Amino acid sequence: MSISLPSEAALPAQAALPTDPQRPARRTGDTDGLSVWPGSARPEADGDVTVGGVSLAEAADRFGTPAYVLDEEEVRERCRTYRTAFPEADVVYAAKAFLCRALVHWVMEEGLGLDVCSGGELALAVTTGFPPEKIVMHGNAKSPQDLHAAVRLGVGRIVIDSTSEIAPLAAIVPAGTRQQVMVRVVPGIAAGGHAKVRTGTDDQKFGLSVTDGSAQHAVARVLGQRRLELVGLHCHIGSQIATAKPYVAAVRRMVGLMARIRRQHGITLPQLDIGGGHAIAYRPGEESLDAGVLAGRIRAELEEGCARAGLPVPRLTLEPGRAIVGPAGVAVYRVLAVKRTGEHIFVAVDGGMSDNPRPALYGVRYAPRLIGRPTSAPPRLVTVVGRHCEAGDVLADEVPLPGDVRPGDLLAVPAAGAYHLSMASGYNLVGRPPVIAVSDGRARLLVRRESLDDMSRRDIGL
Repeated sequence: MSISLPSEAALPAQAALPTDPQRPARRTGDTDGLSVWPGSARPEADGDVTVGGVSLAEAADRFGTPAYVLDEEEVRERCRTYRTAFPEADVVYAAKAFLCRALVHWVMEEGLGLDVCSGGELALAVTTGFPPEKIVMHGNAKSPQDLHAAVRLGVGRIVIDSTSEIAPLAAIVPAGTRQQVMVRVVPGIAAGGHAKVRTGTDDQKFGLSVTDGSAQHAVARVLGQRRLELVGLHCHIGSQIATAKPYVAAVRRMVGLMARIRRQHGITLPQLDIGGGHAIAYRPGEESLDAGVLAGRIRAELEEGCARAGLPVPRLTLEPGRAIVGPAGVAVYRVLAVKRTGEHIFVAVDGGMSDNPRPALYGVRYAPRLIGRPTSAPPRLVTVVGRHCEAGDVLADEVPLPGDVRPGDLLAVPAAGAYHLSMASGYNLVGRPPVIAVSDGRARLLVRRESLDDMSRRDIGL
């Protein structure tokens, strides 16, 4: 049963709501249409949905819309799932999926490392207290500032993505010390949910090819630098990969390359990083990648492949991002307009491509849900669009919503924790939404809404 919340201005940053102290068991079916929602999501008789014991409608009233609700326990539980599935490996959270100070703490407390792609992500993590030795630095075009920050702050491993990084990096490592590095290899595996996120083949910007010898050349160059310590190889074959098969194929090729490196250079590399890209379900019925199944298949291939090659089994690293935070997030919008144009019904909301560019970039499809009031109206197909001045500002195309959806209603979009706010923009100066953590009936603000004043402060040219 829901209760009324005061406005955001009248409340402290954290407020409690009545809730059962025992977190409900995770949902296994889809009898309530919530299979792709956080495990704590529960439908209410009044049409509302609670997440982490918090009413989404009340959160919308308190914090305004658009807003992103993040289930803390869901994030932590998914971290634990990976730690359980890969107890012998280094599990590092891919910060590019979404990063804020609270999330840094959650990941650190659950025993994961961190994978960053810029000096900005690195600075946020380290100034929040994350141990730099547990950080992996990525990037296909690292700036001199990125490299200087990584070395100065003591990042554990830097992934070499280009031969042009090798000498500049070695030059800034202090005398008498060595920086651990890995070489990112393109293994020639095509995998991923969209052409723009397939990164394991030679026709994209990441990594060094085995086929043309670039990877082998980079290995030799790194070994020639006294201040760089080559500790292993890295690969990342794509994103939204729903089966273990491509990872098994990648491991097989990487082990083969490690064997060649030992033959040619007489060294045995102790580490292998297989990246991330694990699929989640955005709509009921879609596939997700099971961490336990992946662990079993990878472990078997690694052990068998190393035995065949006469190599010791390297320490594994993997980099889940979306699979940790994606299913934990729910975006909440308010309907601004409903109109029919020809054969189409458009439902316009108060957010859009500025807070979620993924549909415009990749054609991603979501399953929005009307929340906050009961309805018995039969569903009809509508297109949920944003408020921005672009025809491509579409959040969900041809999805069923109750036929009586109207201005003022609330729509919730599940599986919204990854690559929404991390890719958000300032388009139309709308301002980026806040992030609200929910757990055990409590809601607290993690990232405040971006205001017009925030945006105006950067405009100093008049």
